[in-house]
Amino acid sequence: MTVNFGPGTFDPGTEQPEGPFQPRSAMDDIEIAGQLFRGCAEDLTLLRQRLRAGEMGELKDAVRTARELRSATQLMLEERNKVEKLRKEAAGAVGDGQFDLDAARDEIGRRLACLRRAAGG
Repeated sequence: MTVNFGPGTFDPGTEQPEGPFQPRSAMDDIEIAGQLFRGCAEDLTLLRQRLRAGEMGELKDAVRTARELRSATQLMLEERNKVEKLRKEAAGAVGDGQFDLDAARDEIGRRLACLRRAAGG
């Protein structure tokens, strides 16, 4: 069996991988959090206007909602970081997460040379 490791011998295709770990950027997460905070800010602005108009009944709800939103956002970001860390550990990622094909090719060559020497050829 012959295995070639030269350039151009592997085509990963153009389709996105399937499964729960779709590649996403940190900017996507930041955008989601930003949208969440903008929505909350709009709600708090409406509550503020109602308070100025004399409707005092919703003040406790506003404080509780803001506190719950902050806790939920913090928990979401922590869980996202944990999932990303576990995904990298499961994939065996080290360093900056890049796979060095030249280093892999050199390592394979060294191992094949050792096998040839051990076989006497």
